[in-house]
Amino acid sequence: MVEMIFYCLVLGVFAGLLAGLFGIGGGVAIVPSLLALFAWQGFPADSVMVIAIATSLATVVLTSIASMQAHRRMGTIEWPLVRQMAPMIFIGAIIGSWIAHQVPGRLLEGYFALFLIYVGFKMLTTSLGKRRSEGAMRIPYGVGGCVIGLFSSALGIGGGTLTVPYLVHMQRPMQVAVGVSSACGLPIAVASSISYIVLGWNVTASAPGFYGYIYVPAFVGIISTSMFFAPVGAKMAVRLPVEKLQRLFAVLLLLVACGLLL
Repeated sequence: MVEMIFYCLVLGVFAGLLAGLFGIGGGVAIVPSLLALFAWQGFPADSVMVIAIATSLATVVLTSIASMQAHRRMGTIEWPLVRQMAPMIFIGAIIGSWIAHQVPGRLLEGYFALFLIYVGFKMLTTSLGKRRSEGAMRIPYGVGGCVIGLFSSALGIGGGTLTVPYLVHMQRPMQVAVGVSSACGLPIAVASSISYIVLGWNVTASAPGFYGYIYVPAFVGIISTSMFFAPVGAKMAVRLPVEKLQRLFAVLLLLVACGLLL
């Protein structure tokens, strides 16, 4: 247990930095890390993925608040966009949680890895700092929010891996996209956490340390450090050039995806 807490404290540092820097809630690092940790601890193979997803999203609740406050102070959040997207994100997240509860864990792992590879390559080959082409399809913010909430909840991510490319496609600047993403991660995390608690209540009722599908010791360890490092990442996001921010984001996704597949 001591080793697990230490591991989660270190993981929280990276999750907080990622949340502030990229507006992603840290889920792209937390989910595969917890997956390896829980497998090492001997958690049931058929539920280890959904436990990692649920625990990751529970940590995003507090990490998103810290990251959102930092971006709010720096003025990088367009609140009208958040108000348009947040209600549909909440609904989509509930649906996504139910889907993850039904889908086999190995299948979820494959979807998660392939999703990260797609987004990573797309961001490496597209200049996010530029305006979209005139022929690019515009997707209503409500529809985009519902899709983002659904996939984020099913994959255990804060939504930034979808929200940031989507908002840039909709002609929002990169730093604004990151700021809005940090705010939109909160409804995803809240709706998902509630859903995973309800869906997993009977499944983990006899197992110590669980609250539904959420593993409380890992949750506490991660948030103990992530909340303090999210503002640090947010300050880094404002100071880094747009293109460098984009490339770092893409490389991060590809590395995580390759590690998960291996």
